[in-house]
Amino acid sequence: MSGGLNTALARLIAGQIFLHACMAGMRMAAPLLALRQGHSEAAVGVLLALFALTQVFLALPAGRFADRYGLKRPMGFSVIAAVVGAGIAVAFPVFPVLCVAALLTGGATGAASIALQRHVGRAAQNTTELKQVFSWLAIGPAVSNFVGPFAAGLMIDHAGFRAAFLLLALLPLVAWLWVRKTVELPPVIRPEGTSHGTAWNLLREPMFRRLLLVNWLLSSCWDVHTFVVPVLGHERGLSASVIGAILGAFAVAAALVRLALPMIAAHLREWAVVAGSMAATAVLFAVYPFLHSPLAMGACSVLLGIALGVVQPMIMSTLHQITPEARHGEAVALRIMAINAASVAMPMLFGVAGAVIGISGVFWAVGLLVGAGTRLAYGLKADRTP
Repeated sequence: MSGGLNTALARLIAGQIFLHACMAGMRMAAPLLALRQGHSEAAVGVLLALFALTQVFLALPAGRFADRYGLKRPMGFSVIAAVVGAGIAVAFPVFPVLCVAALLTGGATGAASIALQRHVGRAAQNTTELKQVFSWLAIGPAVSNFVGPFAAGLMIDHAGFRAAFLLLALLPLVAWLWVRKTVELPPVIRPEGTSHGTAWNLLREPMFRRLLLVNWLLSSCWDVHTFVVPVLGHERGLSASVIGAILGAFAVAAALVRLALPMIAAHLREWAVVAGSMAATAVLFAVYPFLHSPLAMGACSVLLGIALGVVQPMIMSTLHQITPEARHGEAVALRIMAINAASVAMPMLFGVAGAVIGISGVFWAVGLLVGAGTRLAYGLKADRTP
């Protein structure tokens, strides 16, 4: 990659880290506060689902908005929404307000992700560079998934929930400082005589549908880990700092494996990486419920971070190869919709299932599902020429 692209990408990654860390910290702190206020596991599941609900309904409009206006305008609106979301939790740390905060911070992160992914995908010059830039970009959420929960956990233990929410509200402002000087790419010129069509026409492509299904299965694994670890930690009497550190270990491992991906991207086959990740995740989910000490849970989180951390760059590289350039924003938006529609339903399902079959049963059920879906990944090795 050229020096100019490297510099611009570094700024975008930094901006993504601070914006996403706001949501990641809220996603740990808000359920923990709800549990301490006496709310049920089912209520916590609803709260976690709200972090994804806004993204389901805003994804397509956000994708079209990014296709039309580029990067900085969507990012600006996302920063405002994230600051307001975390800010109202500072003033009113009660369950209904936490639900509104979840909607705002989750929607802001989703819209920003669509704009960022579209921008870096268009900046790449070939398939190897696609894997490289998405590997680098994927480091952002991995790092922020450590920074957000860990910083929020420390603030909760030493200064309380209001202080944690205040810190999280400041992070998106730092994100804007990194992104605001980014140079926009020239708009895509649609050939004359071609119609835009509807976003749903993309779903008629078998490869695109398969890609979304595989992505949905793997994103469910992220959701169940995010949901189960705070509940397990609460049941076992772990402090907020320890729970944040376990979640952080997962994020650090995902970030470190993504650091290595750009250097070996030319030698990787997307479908093989995804299939291996699904098989490894199924095994780790079978083992996780038997681990009780924070050290053992942290070690398993590290292995899960490695297994799941390699997936997103491969998914995004494939997506940009199988969709037209003028519709990358919409394609990314459909992916966001698919995984977040699951993220709306899954935490509520996890909460109900946890009450019926126990938290361990949730891990095992999802592990079986993703293990059974491994064969779907092999279909991604077919011809991907748009």
